Amino acid sequence: MSTRYADFKLLIVDDHAHNLFTLRTLIANHLDVTVLEACSGQEAINLTHAHPDIDLIILDVQMPDMDGFQTASLLKLRKRTRDIPIIFLTAAFKSEEFQRRGFAVGAADYLLKPIEDDQLINKISTYFRLIEKERELNRTLELKVAERTRELAEARQYLANILSHMGEALLVLEPDGRIKLTNPAARRLLGYSEADLLGMSIGDVFEEDGDEQAGAFMGTWLEALIRTGALSKIEARFIARDERRMPILFSRTAVKDAAGQISDIICIAKDMTGYTRIESD
Repeated sequence: MSTRYADFKLLIVDDHAHNLFTLRTLIANHLDVTVLEACSGQEAINLTHAHPDIDLIILDVQMPDMDGFQTASLLKLRKRTRDIPIIFLTAAFKSEEFQRRGFAVGAADYLLKPIEDDQLINKISTYFRLIEKERELNRTLELKVAERTRELAEARQYLANILSHMGEALLVLEPDGRIKLTNPAARRLLGYSEADLLGMSIGDVFEEDGDEQAGAFMGTWLEALIRTGALSKIEARFIARDERRMPILFSRTAVKDAAGQISDIICIAKDMTGYTRIESD
């Protein structure tokens, strides 16, 4: 009864037609697998180009013109064939010498002539089982990667929706105060496009009471953020593109990297236009 490996492709290479016939018949009697044949090293290389899905190669060492070692060396040089396992066939009296040379050029295994039927079939079956397990692992990994990619895309879309629909203005700054990200509410409030705001200094669009020059407060911000991690409910003003000053309630939060250094400053502003400030006694 044949073991089913219908999805696998096996290349056998030998310069003697009788040996090819013997191998093909033996394999066909035990394994349901696609078998390709080559009677020279060059033909074997040509077949690997025509059939990039070859899974295993059984390669005779002693061939004229291009022997098994030369053939294997060329196969290992090419990206599409370098990972195909190669089982060398060699005469027993040459086995020790040939095995050293074979493993040096990347042979996966050796079989000695005359071939023992069970040994050959077991070898081929073993490699096919290993390849099958590797394929299954790859499929599982691909499914996990696809699932993780989908989850990340959904998470990004979820966050993008929140940022797009939140009523407060959001500005994310570099540690030096340059704007790196904004949301639609911030752009509407300030009257700038996203492209205009990116790279601008926070001092170009923001001022607090007591600021004597634009951007002078960044040093104070950083010192406070390093100490506390956040500054909230600060009364300040946004400077719109048309130079209007709009009262805002402002908060700032520091995001730190693995080394404990500030990597981003998150600023959230609530438009306080129309709100009346009640002075406490």
